Amino acid sequence: MHIMEGFLPLIWVVIWFALSMPFVLYGIIEMRKLFKEHPEQKMILAVAGAFIFVLSSLKLPSVTGSSSHPTGTGLSSVLFGPSITSVMATIVLIFQAVLLAHGGLTTLGANVFSMGIAGPFVGWLAFKGMRKAKAGMTPSIFVAAVLADWATYVVTSIQLALAYPGTSILSSFAAFATVFAITQVPLAIAEGILIAIFFDFLMSSRPKMVASILKEKAGMATPESPGAAQ
Repeated sequence: MHIMEGFLPLIWVVIWFALSMPFVLYGIIEMRKLFKEHPEQKMILAVAGAFIFVLSSLKLPSVTGSSSHPTGTGLSSVLFGPSITSVMATIVLIFQAVLLAHGGLTTLGANVFSMGIAGPFVGWLAFKGMRKAKAGMTPSIFVAAVLADWATYVVTSIQLALAYPGTSILSSFAAFATVFAITQVPLAIAEGILIAIFFDFLMSSRPKMVASILKEKAGMATPESPGAAQ
């Protein structure tokens, strides 16, 4: 991730676009609803989008046809959910493909599915699970960001293995995932720490807004709610 321009066979270009499109369209509906009902949240959404853009632009060479980097989707996933995050990631991926030659337009569907859909969904579920288990806010954010990152790269490994199965899809997946892990395991941990620190900053600077977003979107106790784990 990002898979570079022209690297996927046409059949997989079509498949990943088809799989990603419904999620993004639903995310657009949710984003328009958010803007209409809570226009005051636009600023934090923009900050979350900037996080995705900046962190996912910090690429390192990795598997042929791809790269390793933080994803930055953990913050948006926690605050706004996976559907809106898929839209933010799509916008970021288009800009990066056009302006930075990072990723590509033919591989946009695959990159959106891994970084904008699968990763955020896993991170969102992890955050909800941690909070329901009464874990503290900081470790919950950390785990969500790390797992969102790792899920992205697991899905990317699957995508590459399906496109280039070699002797078998399973052995190809193992080869791709092993190479990714060398850089991605420490990168994800560093990303989790960074996002947890930045989230603490948001809580100190905009406590009421962040707490209200978490209560509405995550449907659980927030730092200002009775019984919330600190």
